[in-house]
Amino acid sequence: MGVTRYLHTAILVSDVAKAEPFYSEILELPKAERSLKFPGIWYQVGDYQIHLIEDQNWKAVESNAEKWGRNPHLALAVDDLETMKTRLREAGYPFQASSSGRSALFTKDPDGNIIELNQE
Repeated sequence: MGVTRYLHTAILVSDVAKAEPFYSEILELPKAERSLKFPGIWYQVGDYQIHLIEDQNWKAVESNAEKWGRNPHLALAVDDLETMKTRLREAGYPFQASSSGRSALFTKDPDGNIIELNQE
């Protein structure tokens, strides 16, 4: 008896209504229909789910402000990184190119949670 698959990642946000446009509109993640007994949203990414959980006292911790990829982060594959850069720039979200030279960038949701976007 061992681990058989990865199910989901929970991400804390201070305000689900503030975070929802970033995940739904900027990243275009499809919502998963799951009932909740507390403020939050489920997103479906293939067989994997992302669960936003509201905690009004949440503050993201960033230990390495110079290289965002050296902080806790969630990594997602995208099909067009240039389009994503444009979308982030136009919506006013910060981003930083990967220092590894890969076709990837790091951005932050409204609470400062770091998300890696990687073009495969």
